[in-house]
Amino acid sequence: MAAAPGAAGCRLALVLALDISASVDAREDELQRGGLARALIAPEVQDAFLADPDQPVWLAVFEWSGPRSQVDLLPWLEIASAGDLDLAARAVAGSRRSRDDMPTAIGNALGHAATLFRHGPGCAAGTLDVSGDGRNNEGFPPASAYRAFDFDNVTVNGLAISGGEAGVADYYRAEVIRGPGAFVIEAENFRDYERAIRGKLLRELQGPVIGGLPGGAPG
Repeated sequence: MAAAPGAAGCRLALVLALDISASVDAREDELQRGGLARALIAPEVQDAFLADPDQPVWLAVFEWSGPRSQVDLLPWLEIASAGDLDLAARAVAGSRRSRDDMPTAIGNALGHAATLFRHGPGCAAGTLDVSGDGRNNEGFPPASAYRAFDFDNVTVNGLAISGGEAGVADYYRAEVIRGPGAFVIEAENFRDYERAIRGKLLRELQGPVIGGLPGGAPG
């Protein structure tokens, strides 16, 4: 699972970012981690990843919380087979939360993702999928990240997890998502995360424009 300096012919570089800030308790973290792992090996998601063998998808996953608290769970991995998705799912399911006492630094998470894209495969498009249950409350805000880092050719979508801080989905629509066709999907709570991330992955992987289907709010 070494980082890829370039990958000619890939259709999408996809980065998934998981919120592990202090507002996420141990059970919620388990639901998020396990839900993503199961979503990656769902048959319809596998089909979407593997729809074009000549134009594969590359995948990376990291967890984030405070300004200096981003940890890679899955380095860039070419998804060329069901076995690759199983490897990715096992990496996520077998990972352990790095810490549970940090605030919510979405801008810094965006900066980390931009660095991943810069050092990742040179695909036709890039999508960042940010999951979270709260507003930015530490570090620099998303708007500063978009001014400071290169997000050209990258769409940023959001998965807003309700049940805690009010108005999270509206905040993600106003401040976090970016790019043509960018959208937010809302999970009712962490128990609903698996359903939401499965649908979100399908929307990002399918359609005439990767990561930009009609109906999303522009960033």
